[in-house]
Amino acid sequence: MRPTGPTGPPDVESTKLMKLFLLALFSLVLLPLAHAEERGTLIFEDDFERSESQEATDEIGKDWNSNSKARAKGHKQVDLKDGAMFIKLHAEADHAVSVTHAALFRDGSVEMRFMLENDQDSLGLDFADQKLKEVHAGHLFKVEFKAKSVSINDMKTGNMNLKYYDSKKAGTLTAEQKSKIATTVKRFPTKIEVGQWHTLVVTITGDTVTASVDGQETGRFTSVGFDHPSKRMLRIAVPKCAVVDDVKIWAKSPAVE
Repeated sequence: MRPTGPTGPPDVESTKLMKLFLLALFSLVLLPLAHAEERGTLIFEDDFERSESQEATDEIGKDWNSNSKARAKGHKQVDLKDGAMFIKLHAEADHAVSVTHAALFRDGSVEMRFMLENDQDSLGLDFADQKLKEVHAGHLFKVEFKAKSVSINDMKTGNMNLKYYDSKKAGTLTAEQKSKIATTVKRFPTKIEVGQWHTLVVTITGDTVTASVDGQETGRFTSVGFDHPSKRMLRIAVPKCAVVDDVKIWAKSPAVE
């Protein structure tokens, strides 16, 4: 049977449209790969798609740890369900929940999906070097996400530096010290819808920390403490409640031991 319809060369306009479509398709495929290359080497990832054997105590797995035994009398504060990590401060806890994982690099990035369930909730990414003795508990810096703001805190040269931390505990902080500490924190007004999933990225490049939510930069701060040569641990700090999923950690440059 002889075919019906036009049999001549394809329409020029149709060819252009097809090329544009293929270009856009390739861009969607290659863009995530390009971002991954820019971030460096993926050194850890977790999608929390696993089950716990019991519900009495934290059983996170994949080399995660928590402070529930030490600060919440062993009560469960971290629960894996529906393929995500639900973190909730127990009524008997005397400290915010801290969920920790090794993360050794100098420059790098951390990405995760997260959800704040209430306006009062917050999620902190606290980077630490437990070998550093001039700061309390190895605290280097913290990026905190709240419903209405994102803050970036250089704790190494600010509030966790022992010369300030000990003075604060003793109630002897001077006005000059308080002014200095104030310069080590920056807060950025940000609208983060509660009850919805979002994606955050925190990137450390030299002495600059950048935070973004859902692909939009929400804050950038340059401070000397961020350039500490060895970030050794990520602490997810939750003073009330937060949900976390799809954690990825990249190392762009190695730690200096």
